[in-house]
Order: sequence, then C-alpha cells, then structure tokens
Amino acid sequence: MSTNILSTALIQSMTRSLSVSDLIHTTETLKQNGQLDAVGNLYSTWIQHNQDHPLIYAVLFNYSVVQSDAGNLNAARESLERAIALNPEFLQAHINLGRIHERIGTVGSALAQWSVVLSKLEALNGPALTHKTMALNQSARALEAAGQDELAESMLRQSLELDNRQREVAQHFLALRQRQCEWPIVTPWERVSQEALMTGISPLSAAAYTDDPMLQLAIAWNYNKSDVGVPPFVIDSWPKATSHTGKLRIGYVCSDFREHALGHLLAEVLGLHNREQVEVYAYYCGPAAKDPIHENFKATSDHWLEITGLDDITAARRIVEDGIQILVDLNGYTREGRTKLFALRPAPVIVNWLGYPGTMGSPYHHYLIADEWIIPPDHEIYYSEKVLRLPCYQSTNRKRIVSDRKVTRKDVGLPENAMVYCCFNGAHKISRFTYERWLMILSLVPDSVLWLLGGTDATNERLKKYASDRNIDPSRILFADKLPNADHLARYQLADLFLDSTPYGAHTTGSDSLWMGVPVLTLSGRSFASRVCGSLVRAAGLPELVCTSVQQYIERAVELGQDRSLLTPYREKLKAKRDTCTLFNMPLLVSSLEKLYHGMWHDFKKGRLPKPDLANLNVYLEVGAQVKHDEIEVQTIEDYRAWWQEKCLQYHKHRPISPDARLIRAC
Repeated sequence: MSTNILSTALIQSMTRSLSVSDLIHTTETLKQNGQLDAVGNLYSTWIQHNQDHPLIYAVLFNYSVVQSDAGNLNAARESLERAIALNPEFLQAHINLGRIHERIGTVGSALAQWSVVLSKLEALNGPALTHKTMALNQSARALEAAGQDELAESMLRQSLELDNRQREVAQHFLALRQRQCEWPIVTPWERVSQEALMTGISPLSAAAYTDDPMLQLAIAWNYNKSDVGVPPFVIDSWPKATSHTGKLRIGYVCSDFREHALGHLLAEVLGLHNREQVEVYAYYCGPAAKDPIHENFKATSDHWLEITGLDDITAARRIVEDGIQILVDLNGYTREGRTKLFALRPAPVIVNWLGYPGTMGSPYHHYLIADEWIIPPDHEIYYSEKVLRLPCYQSTNRKRIVSDRKVTRKDVGLPENAMVYCCFNGAHKISRFTYERWLMILSLVPDSVLWLLGGTDATNERLKKYASDRNIDPSRILFADKLPNADHLARYQLADLFLDSTPYGAHTTGSDSLWMGVPVLTLSGRSFASRVCGSLVRAAGLPELVCTSVQQYIERAVELGQDRSLLTPYREKLKAKRDTCTLFNMPLLVSSLEKLYHGMWHDFKKGRLPKPDLANLNVYLEVGAQVKHDEIEVQTIEDYRAWWQEKCLQYHKHRPISPDARLIRAC
C-alpha cells in the first residue's frame, strides 16, 4: 500500500499537481511505515519540480529536518540556507540553521543565526515570544559548550524573564550557577519566584544544593511527573521473561559504557558475572565511542545492543523480545538517561543503581541498591523504591591505568613543603558552606594550600576573590588543569589529604583517591549523595575519617594538617589493604549483586514485587520549596524529623494532609 502511495506522490510531484498539504500528509504516512529514505526521495523530487512554488521555502525547511535526522548535516544546512534566501523572515529556519552549525562545530555561525532571530523580534506577540525564547535557549547552550558560562547564564535569565514556566530552562539556569559557584544559587527576582526555581530544579542539581532527602524525593517525583511524563502505553506482559527457566537474564541500560567516570566504575562488573547463574545484556544509549573501556564492555557482555538511535518504544520492544527479567537503570536522572524508556516498563523488575545518587521517585523503579551506610534503615522513608544493600554500594575498576610519568609538586605549581589539601570534585559540588569550611581550615593551618580541579577562568577567579574577601591569600587556592585520566590519577599522590565536599560528595574521585593511597576526610549528612563517600572510606578501612558533624570535620582536618605525620598510618593502611578491603573487592560486589537479583526475581514470582511509595509528595514539594536553602544548611539541623514535622503541621492547618503522610506517620 505504501509503495503505491509513494509512486503516486512522485508522479504528482513531477507533474506539479501535489499540494504542499498533501505532500506533508504523504510524508507523515511514509514515516509511520518506517520508509525514511522514501520521505527524503519524495521531498527532493517535489522541490526539483516546483522551484517557483510560493511555499517552497517551507518544504525546504521540512526537507532539512529529514536530512538532519539522517545525519546529512551539510545537506540540511544547504536546504535551510535556500529557505532563508527565499524568505529571510522565516525565523524558525534561522533557529534550525543555528542548530546545524552548532552540530557541525561552527559555533560562531550558530550564534550569528540566533542573533538574527533576536534582532528581528520587536513585537512581543505569541509566535515572537516562542522564537525569542528558543533563540535565547539555543544561544545559551552553544555559549556553555564554548566555556562562556556567564553569557550563557545571562541568556537563560532573559529567557525566564519572558516565560518563567520553562522548567528545562530553570534547571539549566540553576545548574550553570552551581557550576560557576555563584552563591546564592537560587536567586528569585520580580519575574521569577522562589517557587518557580525550586520546583524547576533538576534532581541532580538538588543533590548538590541541599542535604534534604525528603525534599529531594519530592523533587524527583515532580521531575518524573512533569518532565518524563506519562508514556503512550505501559507494557504489562513479558512472556519470554516470565516463562524463562534458565539463567537469570539481566539487562543493563547505560549511556556511559565508555571513557567516562561511570564507565570506569563499571569496568569490571559485566565480566565478573557468574555465567552459570546469569546472562548479561548491555544496552548502550550513549554517543559513538571506540575507546578501550567501550570495547571492553562489548567484549564482556553476552549480548550487546546499541540503542542510541532507537526510539524508546522500539528499544522497549527489543528488551521485551530479549526476555529481560531484571532491567538495571545505570543512568537515572543524568544527561543521557533513558527514563522514558523505563516508563514503558520493558521488564518485570526495574532497578535503580550507581549512575544517579538518589531516589527516582517514579512509579516503575521497584528497587534501589545502596548499602548500610548510605541508607540506614531509618532513612528508608526518603526513598520511593525498596532499598536493598551491598557490602559497599560502589563498584570500581581495579585495572585503572596510571601514568608512569614521574610528576613533582613543582611540575604542577604546588609548594614543595606545604600541607596540600585537595578536592577534585567538580565545581558544581562546591557549596558555599563547604567552601567557607575549607577557608576556615586554611586559616587554622597557615602552611597549607587548597588544590582544586580547575573550572572556567571566571569561576577560578571567583573562588580566589571569595577567599581574599575572607582574609585568605588567594595564592593559596590552586587549580589543577584537566588531564587524561591516567595522568590525573598519577598526580593524586602529590596531595596530603582529600577534603570532601558536602552535600554532594566524592564518588569516582573518592575511590580514585583511596586507590592512589591518599586518605579522604568526608562529612556524611542524611541524603544519598552526601553519604556515598563515607561508604567508600569505611569500606577502605578508614572509618575514623568519616565525620558526622561540621565541628568534627573541621577539627579533624586541622589536626591532620598541623601534624602530617598522623597521615602516614592511613597511607600505609591504604597501600597494604588495597587488594583485600571491601571497597576494591569486585568479586564480592558482583556475587552480592547477583544474590540481590535472584531475590528480586523470587519476589516477583511470589507476587511480592514492591510498589513505589509516592504518597503526599506534592505536599513535601510545596513545603520544601519555600525554604531558602542558601541561607540554612539543613545538614546542621539536629532534629531533622521534628523540623519537617513542624512545617507539615503548619501546612496541615491550612490544607489537611492525608493521614498516610510519611513524616506525620513516622513521627
């Protein structure tokens, strides 16, 4: 049938009798039938034979979308340039041409196209508002990619001024402020309220913003409801999975089976699975990659499928067809995660592990894997999933490649005899409270410096100025250039002590430091991200370096800085126990993981699959969004439950809360 449709449409195109509306209708029919090559052929034929049609610029625009989707960027660029030449006021063409230039790598040309849009929008009617916000948002994305964070933030601020309901823009705006250490992070203004920003913040940014696990759960729930949304349908039958009686089929979905922090953590996991017990399927949803870590994942999985180019429904159907019984989400709410794929429920059991440090707040993630330190039993009310535990939550790579190039303190600009505190966490993890703590430590240990992973020049200067304003010589704040991972690992040993950040602490950077024999001092709070590093340090055999109060953290850092000989036993212990401690015992982790998987499948077969608890999260979002977390460090509130209960009771006086509310019930 579709072949006849195409033949007829081609003939009508050549005889100039196919209207633009019929052309678009026909191409949509061909798309639905999967005939993408035919769509391009039809557009090309119509354009060739209808050069003088008054709407040819619109057809060229549509054709450019098809070419772009097929990866023919130069052809798409030419089609858009022709469309603009025919109708310079066609602003959507300028916006898309900017996107093409950005993808090609000509960012200056991209910005020029979006500037054209902004310059042409004088009347602020509906279409103009849409085009202007799109141009601002695209410009911000390109500027951020080029390292122009301040200009990018300015563009996003303007966009929110025009339309403060843009959740994605609010998320990006706040994430940019965090990355630049622009404190306070949440800064409402006349057109954009505190509530709009706090209900728009992404779950990942919230983890770095406040140690408030109840609010983080509510934010995750809201993100899932508003940004992931309701799928077009839900799979409720998995015949190949439920009838299978052989080895347990485990599917891992991940965008980071490659040279990436998460890729390094997972490097050994797939290969260590017991092939007599499980069958491993790896579903890769990341960018094209050919690095050694990527090739290792392909070699150590039983079945490898790249789903980057597959839409969610097609990928979900493939997972169902593969008979996957346990599907593990290794991304969660991170940039290239495929949460909409999981929303389709392509496997009977869905698990949240490792890539995202927190709860998903979704109705379809059944289990969350942690450990006894990260989520103590009395913290489970902050998680929608059923919590299961490993000996240590984080996997790691014992086959890290460390550069054998000898590097000295002088080589990297460190003073030879100073006490060197380091933190190689990303700048977005450095909260104002953490940084002020570090500056206090420097003030109490005069012969010391702080060695951080470098950000943009503007961010580095901002941190130096902040130190100077608090009477700390800015020359004591030093920045490490970004290096290939092997070289980066080698320079860890130049530091004396890794000072962790809070509320989002070290994860990969923490295990890297411990692997390289550098002790880590951490401050565990209440939230998942704030307790991971404590789990790592304890699993490495150094529980005395895990602090649970601000005062303890500062005093311990000062004590170790004033008498560096106290660090020697820690270094020696890390070196002696590296191959036997729980943190680096990957066979133990994988065997424990398999036991959890078998337990999950047993629960499913017995009809005991847990149901995510999402009760009253709208209330916790509304209440928690009113708190000014830039002004109050929730981590330091002694009775956190009572603090939340009081807020809920005040809310209850105006809007009664359901009796099954979490904190009301728990307290």
